[in-house]
Amino acid sequence: QVQFVESGGGLVQPGGSLTLTCAASGSISSIVTMAWYRQVPGKERESVARIVLWGAASYEDAVKGRFTIFRDNHDNMLYLSMNDLKPEDTAVYYCNEDPPNIWGQGTQVTVSS
Repeated sequence: QVQFVESGGGLVQPGGSLTLTCAASGSISSIVTMAWYRQVPGKERESVARIVLWGAASYEDAVKGRFTIFRDNHDNMLYLSMNDLKPEDTAVYYCNEDPPNIWGQGTQVTVSS
């Protein structure tokens, strides 16, 4: 099974930007749907962005227009570009297949002044 390692998180002020990176341990070219998920303490993990093999993407309403998901099937990478970040975007972000398989460690994003 392909495993994922997320990176790129950090502390950013409201209105700022971050790009998260996800490196897969194997090929993602046969994985139809990849996704970014996030989780805050005490809440269930939720999907915020999905992208299919041919590039079509969909987003949860709270991030639509601010987040953009990209996939690189050649280099087996997944990205999440996040703009106009809000305090409510604070969470641990994970990448995975959709439906999800083995979870990685995630990367913490904190939006605070």
